[in-house]
Amino acid sequence: MPMPPKLAEIVDEFAAAPREVVLEMLLEFSDAVAPLPESLAGHEGMEQVPECQTQFFLRAAVNPDRSVDVWFDCPPEAPTTRAFAGILTEGLAGATADEILAVPDDLYQRMGLAQAISPLRVRGGTAVLARLKRQVREQIS
Repeated sequence: MPMPPKLAEIVDEFAAAPREVVLEMLLEFSDAVAPLPESLAGHEGMEQVPECQTQFFLRAAVNPDRSVDVWFDCPPEAPTTRAFAGILTEGLAGATADEILAVPDDLYQRMGLAQAISPLRVRGGTAVLARLKRQVREQIS
């Protein structure tokens, strides 16, 4: 199964972009992270991602129709990390559990981000994706 079409589109846009605009494009996604719903206030029921340099929390909820709701939270002072969350927020909107599990683990390398940002940040983004997929896997098994 291929990754969700919207995410594939984002990956292609980044991969095709000249290196000097990649960071600018990345930061545009930091605004895509929606505020948490009341039910997740205080990060209730969310998982922290210790691999991220800044505080980062996530939660995936698989619905009966196998669509997945995803929530992320990290401070606005961490625009690169927020951008990873924004890419996943937009790219996975309306995605099914199977589509999320089909997202390649080397997503950020495929986007060409390994050349634009530090390896530590790429590792953080990769950890976010891995934990998200693990949460989905646990809920459908």
